[in-house]
Amino acid sequence: MNKKQLSKSYDPIEFEDEIYENWERRGYFKPEANNDGKPYTIVMPPPNITGQLHLGHAFDGTLQDIIIRWKRMQGFSALWLPGTDHASIATEVKVVEKIKEDEGKTKEELGREEFLNRAWDWAVVYKKRIVDQFKKLGASCDWDRERFTMDEGCSEAVVETFVRLYGKGLVYRGNRIINWCPDCKTALSDAEVEYSEKSGNLYHLRYPLESGDKYLVVATTRPETMLGDSGVAVNPNDERYKDLIGKNVILPLMNRKIPIIADDYVDMEFGTGAVKMTPAHDPNDFEVGLRHNLDQIRVLDDSGIMNEHAGDYKGLERYEARKKVLEDLKALGLIEKIQEHVHNVGACYRCDTVVEPIISRQWFVSMEPLAKPAIDVVRDGKTKFVPERFSKIYFNWMENIKDWCISRQLWWGHRIPAYYCDDCNEVMVSKDEVTSCGKCGSGNVRQDEDVLDTWFSSALWPFSTLGWPENTEDLNKFYPNNLLVTGFDIIFFWVARMIFSGIEQMGETPFSDVYIHGLIRDAQGRKMSKSLGNGVDPLEVIEKYGADPLRFTIVTGNAAGNDIRWHDEKVIANRNFANKIWNASKFVIMNTENDVILEIADVKDDLLSMDKWILSRLNQITREVNENMEKYELGIAAQKLYDFLWNEYCDWYIELVKSRLYGDDDSKKAAQATLKHVLKTSLKLLHPFMPFITEKLFLAIQDEEETVMLSRWPEWKEDHCYNAEESEIGFVMDAIRAVRNIKAELNVPPSKKVSIFVVPFDSKIEEIIIKNESYIKNLANGSSVKAVGKDHGLENATAALIDGAEIMIPLDELVDKEKELERLNKEKDNLAKEIDRVVKKLSNEGFIKKAPEKVVEEEKAKQEKYQKMYDNVLEMIKKYEN
Repeated sequence: MNKKQLSKSYDPIEFEDEIYENWERRGYFKPEANNDGKPYTIVMPPPNITGQLHLGHAFDGTLQDIIIRWKRMQGFSALWLPGTDHASIATEVKVVEKIKEDEGKTKEELGREEFLNRAWDWAVVYKKRIVDQFKKLGASCDWDRERFTMDEGCSEAVVETFVRLYGKGLVYRGNRIINWCPDCKTALSDAEVEYSEKSGNLYHLRYPLESGDKYLVVATTRPETMLGDSGVAVNPNDERYKDLIGKNVILPLMNRKIPIIADDYVDMEFGTGAVKMTPAHDPNDFEVGLRHNLDQIRVLDDSGIMNEHAGDYKGLERYEARKKVLEDLKALGLIEKIQEHVHNVGACYRCDTVVEPIISRQWFVSMEPLAKPAIDVVRDGKTKFVPERFSKIYFNWMENIKDWCISRQLWWGHRIPAYYCDDCNEVMVSKDEVTSCGKCGSGNVRQDEDVLDTWFSSALWPFSTLGWPENTEDLNKFYPNNLLVTGFDIIFFWVARMIFSGIEQMGETPFSDVYIHGLIRDAQGRKMSKSLGNGVDPLEVIEKYGADPLRFTIVTGNAAGNDIRWHDEKVIANRNFANKIWNASKFVIMNTENDVILEIADVKDDLLSMDKWILSRLNQITREVNENMEKYELGIAAQKLYDFLWNEYCDWYIELVKSRLYGDDDSKKAAQATLKHVLKTSLKLLHPFMPFITEKLFLAIQDEEETVMLSRWPEWKEDHCYNAEESEIGFVMDAIRAVRNIKAELNVPPSKKVSIFVVPFDSKIEEIIIKNESYIKNLANGSSVKAVGKDHGLENATAALIDGAEIMIPLDELVDKEKELERLNKEKDNLAKEIDRVVKKLSNEGFIKKAPEKVVEEEKAKQEKYQKMYDNVLEMIKKYEN
C-alpha cells in the first residue's frame, strides 16, 4: 500500500506491529538517534519475572513512554533503559510450585544447582514474554541496553556494594529480631510486612511470685510466646512494684524462675504496668533483654511449630499451641481475664501468612548513617516528588528507619559473598570465591547459604544498569537519571533504597524527579485482583482496540498520584477518537495529494480569518501542552489535545474550509497549507500519547520527514497569535451553535433550512456577520443570514442571546404552528393527568404511613418533574398562540 493510501477506517491491527519493527530496525529508540543532544534518562522499574504484565504495568509504562518520546522530540539524547527483576521470593515460590506440579519433587530433592538451572529456564521464558508485551504497548526502550538484576554486570555491582558496605562497617551479621514468614521460610524486611487491623483478644495472665503469696498480672496477644519468657519488666518509678524489683516470678507451665526487672521502656499507665519479656520473639523485648542480660529463648521453629524449648508443647503448630496453653492456664486458675482487642497484625507481602517476630542470625545494613544524606537531598529539593505530598511518606519512613535485614533463606538470588571457616570460625567477605581460610589456612571453608534481599540489587538499578562498578561511557553520560516513574506503594521498598544507595556509591542522588502515580481500579473503585476476577488484560485490550486507545484511556483524566477507574466505554470512545483523526487525515490527503502544498510562511498574506483562528488556537494549545508536560500534568495535556482535534479542527475548521477547496486560487492554497500544517503539528503533539496512529498518519500526509518520533517538538510562536481572528471565528461558532440549539429544543431536524436574523450589539459584530454570512448560512443550515437592527419588527420569532448579538428565527419557519399547538395541548392534558394522579397519591394518609420513605420521596420527585414539564409546555403554547 502506498503510504498515502489509508484504509477506509482505523484498524490498528494492520500497521502497529509493522511500525514498531521499523522503529526498532532503524534505531530510533537509541539515545544515539540524537547523539548531540543533552542526555535524558529514565530507567524502567523492572517488572518481576513471575508472570505477564497487568494493567498497572501498562499504566506505569505508558507514562514513561510519553515522557521519553516527548524528550526525544525535544532533541534530547533520550534513554529509556528497560529491564526485569529476578524477584527472589516470588519467583522461587513459582518455580517450586512448577517443579512440584510437573515432577512431584521438592527443591531439596533436586539440589541447589539443578534448582537454579530450572529457575534460570523460567527467567529466560518470562523475560522474553515481558519484553514482547511492552513492545505491543509501544514502549520505545533501547532494548539493546536491556538489563536483568541477576545478569553478570548487575551481579558484580551487588557483590561490590556488599563488600564496600561491609568494609565500612555498614553491613554486619548478628542475632536480632526479624520478621519471619513461616510459609516462605525466610526473613523479611520491615517493608515486606503488610499490617492490617484484626480483631483478637488481650489475655491477662497471672505469674506467681517465687514467694508464693502473690502474683503479677501481665497482658499478651500471643500467649504461646510466654513459653520463651525470660523476665517481667516494670517501670522503676512505679510505686506498686518497687519492692518486687530484683525478685522472681515462676513462669507458668514451664516452672522456670524469671527475674522482675526495672526499665523505663514500660508504660505505667498501660495495662497493669507489668510486661512479660520474650526477647527472642519481640523487638522491644529484645532491646530490653540486651540491657538486662536476659536469656533469649526461641520457642518456634522456621515453620511456625513449637520447638524443643517449648516443653510439653513441642510439635504443636503455633495456633494449636495457643489453644492448648490457654486451656492449661485456665485449669490452673492463672487467667485473670480476656478482653476483646483490635490490633495491627503483620503479614507476608507475598503469601499473606501472619509473620512471626523471632530472633535469628541474619545479615543487616546499618541504616542511620545512610538515611541522613538521603533525607537531606529530598529536603533540599535535589530530588523532588511529584506530587510533593508523597515526600511525607518518604520522610516518615526514613526518619524512623530500622536496620535493614538483607539475608533471605532462599536459593534464587544473589548469594551472600561471605565465607566461614569451620575450623577457626573466621568470617571472610570477598568479591572473589574464597577456598581457604585467611586466618588459619584451613580449606574447610563454605559460602553462606543465604541470598540477598531482592531490593538490595534493585536499590542499585539507576547505576548498575549503566555499567557500574566499571567507569563506563553510559555511566558518565546518563547518571544521575532524570526521572523515576513508579507507584506510591514502593516508595520505601525501592525509591528510598535507591536514593541512599546512589548517594553512598555514586556520591549523588540517582534522579532529580520522582513521578508517583496511583492504581488502576475497576469501574466500582475496587482494586483489581485475581480473587475478585476484575482484572483487565492489556494485551486483550490492544488486540481488540489497539495500543493507542489503551494508552490514551490510561492517561486521560488522570492526575499524578491519583487512582483511576477503568471503564470499557472510555476505550471505545478513544478508539472513536483515533478513527476521527484517521478520517480527518484522509480528508487532508484527498484535498492536497495532487498539489504542491506551501508552508504557512509562504501563504501568510492569503490567510483568512478561519485559518488564523485555527493557527492561533493550535499555538495556544501548543503552549498549554508544553506547560502541562513540564509539570507532568499528562492527563490534562492529553485531554486538551483531544478537545482541540475533535472539536476545533475536525468539527469546525474542516467544515468551515471545505468550500474553499473546490476553487483554484490563493485562498485554496492558504486553506491547504493550513489544513496540513495544523494536522502535522497536532500529530507531533499527540505522538507521545498515541505513537502508532500518529506515525502512520504523519508519514501519509507528508514526504519531508521519515518519522514523527524524531521530528521537532512544536513550540509556541509569537507570530501565530491572532487574537482578533479568534474572537471573530468564536462569534461565528457561537451563532451557528445558537441556531442548532434552537432547532434541537423545538425538535426541528438539523437539515431544515430557516431564515437567520442577527441583531448585532455594535458595528464590529455587524462587520463580522456580513463577512462570514456564507459560513453561518452553510453550517447552521440557513436559507439566509441577515443583520438587522433592534427595531426589526420580528414578533413571532424565537431568540437566543450570544456574546455580542441576539440570534432570531421566525417560528413559522421552524414548525407548523397548528400541528405543534395540537401536539402541545395533548402533552399538556397528559401531564395534567399525571400531576393529578401523584397529588391524590400523596394526599392519601394511608399511602404516606405505609409506603417506605424512599417510595414517598420518589413520588414527590415525580410531582416536581411533571410540574416543571407542564409549566414549560404552557410557555410554549403561549408563544405559539401570540
